[in-house]
Amino acid sequence: MHEISLRQLRIVSAIAKTGKVIGAAEILGVTPPAVTLQLRQLEAGLGLALFERAREGMRLTAAGQHILQSAARIDAELASCLEGFKAMRGLKGGTVAIGVVSTAKYFAPAALGAFKRKQPDVELKLFVGNRGDTIRALADLELDLAIMGRPPEHLDLRSALIGEHPHVIIARPDHALAKRRGLSLGDLADETFLMREQGSGTRMLMERIFADAGRTPRMGMEISSNETIKQAVMAGLGIAFISGHTIAAEVEIERLAVLNVEGLPATRQWWVVHHADKRLMPAPLALWAFLHEEGGQYLPVLPMAAEG
Repeated sequence: MHEISLRQLRIVSAIAKTGKVIGAAEILGVTPPAVTLQLRQLEAGLGLALFERAREGMRLTAAGQHILQSAARIDAELASCLEGFKAMRGLKGGTVAIGVVSTAKYFAPAALGAFKRKQPDVELKLFVGNRGDTIRALADLELDLAIMGRPPEHLDLRSALIGEHPHVIIARPDHALAKRRGLSLGDLADETFLMREQGSGTRMLMERIFADAGRTPRMGMEISSNETIKQAVMAGLGIAFISGHTIAAEVEIERLAVLNVEGLPATRQWWVVHHADKRLMPAPLALWAFLHEEGGQYLPVLPMAAEG
């Protein structure tokens, strides 16, 4: 079996990122012929094609995907090794790569800012994405930590509780149901729902709640942004099931209203998680402990539904 070098792994990663040999060469600071030669040698040694040459660029084959995942893990281990050496030498600081699902961006910056004031020498690298993106980054060991809702069962993760995460249904303040109390999901049968994209934690929770009640919400639009959903509700395009932590400001100034629906708010939890294979150095461990012990105080207060 052909021996694989770190240079070749990084060439595969760079080509996968840019889709072109020229782009990979620019990233790596080498010539395009050098990239092509290394790729050909690697493919010849493995006896497998790592890329398909398509009109829009070079796309990974199944073998290429396997190589790319291995390269990500090796880079993560090397970074962890360097952080370990820093800790052994007694250096202050360190780096934490932390992922935040998009809904958590309404409190995570405040919590991270408080941590940074306590540990000013720690460098934080923040990545915001949807649930699927965050799970993939955890699986590839690209992140030290992540803030998210229900941890996925298919990954070997370690998790610590941050605090409760309520979900509610919102409407315009002048909506016909905004002042009613004790609404059921059946009372919302004729309402048009604006929904998050498939795969989002909010969408999955909503679908479970309606399925448990034997109901199917009528979908108007699928929207991948909480901010856009809020604007669409304000514009009268429908109502929405949404995280209570995303709407505090709008409810306070009466641009949105929380509907008084039986069984809601649906309360889930916020967690800080890391992959079991990711060895945490002192800086990530310090942030892990801070989020678990103090992160809950930075969660927005859930606005109450109308009293009627």
